[in-house]
Amino acid sequence: MQVIPVDLYEDLENLDPQTKKVIIKLIRYMGEVVRREDFLGLKEEMNKLTKIVAELAEAQRRADERLAELAEAQRRADERLAELAEAQRRADERLAELAEAQRRTEEELHKLIIEHGKTREQLGSLAHTIGYFLENEAYKYLPKLLQRDFELEIEGGLLRDYIEIAPNKYVEINVYGRGTIRGKPIIILGEVKSQLKKSDIDNFLKKVEKLQKILPEDKILILVTHQTSPQIKNYAHSKGLKIYFSYEFV
Repeated sequence: MQVIPVDLYEDLENLDPQTKKVIIKLIRYMGEVVRREDFLGLKEEMNKLTKIVAELAEAQRRADERLAELAEAQRRADERLAELAEAQRRADERLAELAEAQRRTEEELHKLIIEHGKTREQLGSLAHTIGYFLENEAYKYLPKLLQRDFELEIEGGLLRDYIEIAPNKYVEINVYGRGTIRGKPIIILGEVKSQLKKSDIDNFLKKVEKLQKILPEDKILILVTHQTSPQIKNYAHSKGLKIYFSYEFV
């Protein structure tokens, strides 16, 4: 109920009853209207506030969902990082194994190289031994064969020698000797190879060319071998070289 202030009530007493009654009703009515409007305004504000709170709650919900998504993404990222770290660890282990295998391979290869070098030395020694054996056989049997094929009389035998072509510069000759054919001086130069190749012939001819100034006399050029191909035989004959095979040494 609307309360009328005392001073206003005293003024109302001075009015006639009918006017006083109307004014009092008007005052009461205006009070009710004001209270209703205030209530409606407050209700509207509450609605706005409720809407804002609801919007904030929805925003918080979405934020929580986003945070949950980010947390899940972080968890998956952590798992992936852990997998990558494990893969890196295994790769490092594998690299270490490969490095160790490489080290062992290099050690074995080094041993093989050393053994190969020893084998080559042994083969070289064996080849020299075989070569010297063939040369020694040639010195024994060539005089007879040269006499048969060229009527050559050997003077002083055949030998292996180094012939000086310039001061302190020598050419090695496997078979060297002097002789005569019906009284004419002849020099014998020969090359001995277990298995005769074209390069052996070419190298021998280069030696002969270097010796030409030192030994200008007529020469018989011979090759001694265990075996060679028909092509090499033809090449040697085309160069004016006589080939003797070890099976002829009987």
